[in-house]
Amino acid sequence: MRSATQFKEFVALMAVSMSLVALGIDSMLPALSQIATDLGVAHANDRQLVITILFLGLAIGQLVYGPISDSIGRRGPIFVGFALFIIGSLTAAWAASFEGLLIGRFLQGLGAAGPRIITTAIIRDRAEGREMARIMSLVMMVFILVPAIAPAIGQLVLLVADWRMIFHALLVFCVFTAVWFFFRQPETLSLDQRKPFGVKSLVSAAIQVLKSRSTVIYTIASGFIFGAFIGFLNSAQQILQELYGLGEQFPLYFAVLALTIGFASWCNSALVMRFGMRLLCGIALKWITALSVVFLLYSWFQAPSLILFMGFLVCIFFAVGVLFGNFNAMAMEPLGHVAGMASSLIGSITTLISLTLGYFIGFAYNGTVLPLVAGFVCLSVLSQCLMLLEKKPPAG
Repeated sequence: MRSATQFKEFVALMAVSMSLVALGIDSMLPALSQIATDLGVAHANDRQLVITILFLGLAIGQLVYGPISDSIGRRGPIFVGFALFIIGSLTAAWAASFEGLLIGRFLQGLGAAGPRIITTAIIRDRAEGREMARIMSLVMMVFILVPAIAPAIGQLVLLVADWRMIFHALLVFCVFTAVWFFFRQPETLSLDQRKPFGVKSLVSAAIQVLKSRSTVIYTIASGFIFGAFIGFLNSAQQILQELYGLGEQFPLYFAVLALTIGFASWCNSALVMRFGMRLLCGIALKWITALSVVFLLYSWFQAPSLILFMGFLVCIFFAVGVLFGNFNAMAMEPLGHVAGMASSLIGSITTLISLTLGYFIGFAYNGTVLPLVAGFVCLSVLSQCLMLLEKKPPAG
């Protein structure tokens, strides 16, 4: 029997495992221009597929890992995820064409979905109630730092090597995490707690998800808001590094925006206990819509300065940080009896909606900030319309 993981080490291991997704996405942003040049990408906006395709793999993977880990345990599926991420990293690093690179990115996304989904399940196995909330809060505090530093890591690699070395760095990080997990994290799902896996159980959970009006509404609304955010991720390198000429300073500005979302999540954890999720989401959506409409009108007549654009993004991303956790919690609220499969389905549907919308927003980039800002306007308005459709559930 392996020795039990100490509490601090457990929190660190869960945070590192979960961060594989964010590191795989954000560390690549400074390299997109170099990748497009080296692999002869025909259309300038096609470079954004390096981000989008990973999300596609993530969406498909989320649908599978949760139910399988509930059936056979946590350790086997998570190591499959680590292995797929490693294979994807090697495929991308050795790619001779842009298509080969995208295959590698898809495998990375498919693999990263394992640690992303299963770490939450492991925490649920080990704790419940306030203790689980405490662990998740600590994990998220560490996890939030990754998007802030990941572009800087990618930029540092580019100072001494080419973009392929970033994939080698991701491979090393994944191997390190997998070895740490293998030796220090025992199985947390006992045999008597495992559930049979089958298409029937997955279909049954899907039907229950679709029967819940509020779940459907908040899943779609979450997809809309995350879609606008992915639209930003897709075009961030072109806007900040090229349009505004930040060059090697790009990671610093990106870190400010990432930390804004983290700070918003921290504020929300306190505010939600006093004001409730629905009120906060309503305020956040109105704030995004109003600010985006004003900024869109301004940008239509005059190109905004970097300071003004960053100020706009900081304000918007604070509201987005409030929405992320609350929308997911409200979608899951009626489904505690099928939480594992429901979480996989909601996560997968949300990602599929958002990556589709984010692709179109990013691909519309035309050398201005207008497509991105218009995306925030349209999708925040649609999210508000969805919230109006939801009937407030009866108290108690």
